[in-house]
Amino acid sequence: MADRGCDVMECLTADQKAQYDEQGYLLVANQIPDDWLTKIRDEIARFEAEAATMTESNDRLDLEDSHSADDPRLRRIKLPHMISDVVLELMYSDHVLAPARDLIGSNLRLHTTKLNMKSAGYGAAVEWHQDYAFYPHTNDDILAIGICIDDMAEENGPLMVFPGSHKGPVYDHHVDGVFAGAMLPEAHGLDMADAVPLTGPAGSISIHHGRIVHGSALNTSNRARRILFYEMMAADAFPIMGSMTKWDGIEDYNTRMLCGEPTLTPRLKDIPIRIPQPQPDVPISIYEIQKGLKTRAFDTIPAKES
Repeated sequence: MADRGCDVMECLTADQKAQYDEQGYLLVANQIPDDWLTKIRDEIARFEAEAATMTESNDRLDLEDSHSADDPRLRRIKLPHMISDVVLELMYSDHVLAPARDLIGSNLRLHTTKLNMKSAGYGAAVEWHQDYAFYPHTNDDILAIGICIDDMAEENGPLMVFPGSHKGPVYDHHVDGVFAGAMLPEAHGLDMADAVPLTGPAGSISIHHGRIVHGSALNTSNRARRILFYEMMAADAFPIMGSMTKWDGIEDYNTRMLCGEPTLTPRLKDIPIRIPQPQPDVPISIYEIQKGLKTRAFDTIPAKES
């Protein structure tokens, strides 16, 4: 993959690129225009209406543990690019792809999408983890772009990161030998005082490296906190056997190209790797997988009694 160089970057500055390389994250204000935010909010309202008719999660929508028919609560829209033309169109736009190309090159492949919802007063926490622990690849040119659909303040349960942790180890995310999808920072020498919340106005985007340690607390505010994530990697990053990356053959894999050209030549990088196996016998959802933890970093909202 050719190095495009800072002098030909599409939308980021040399300083922004340097911050991402050194710290493993970036926050870019006003990246998504208001008309796009309005369309995404309308799509969310459509899925919330669908969730109100459900009693349990399905392959489209992930419900809060505290969900009930009288008080419907939606915590995630799964693979929204597959069920929303709006999310699909935005995914291919330069609002999303230009900063990604600036950081990891012009040949990009989609890993997954998700729209995480933290409703006012109870939105579920996501325990500390590294994305790369879920899907190790031959190199770590892997990132997630998060679109802030709402204004994001510290009381909203924003994404938090440990700057520079993308250059460290891939931590053990297992409990009693089973993959639990999370780790406790203090157990690995990370000081909670160093965690940085990624806050900003609606329309901002956060970008975080696949190996950075990150998580988010409950939403304790009276405002919703919704983030649309597009996760992607360089086209020459191939999944390691045992990764949770979907693999149905190279033909299907190449349909996930976002821009540029695919390749049959993986680029190998000498980086630490752990395999997320064996898997727990639960639905494939970070919320369900993390229930395998014996000790949690963040508070939880108890499920309602039926």
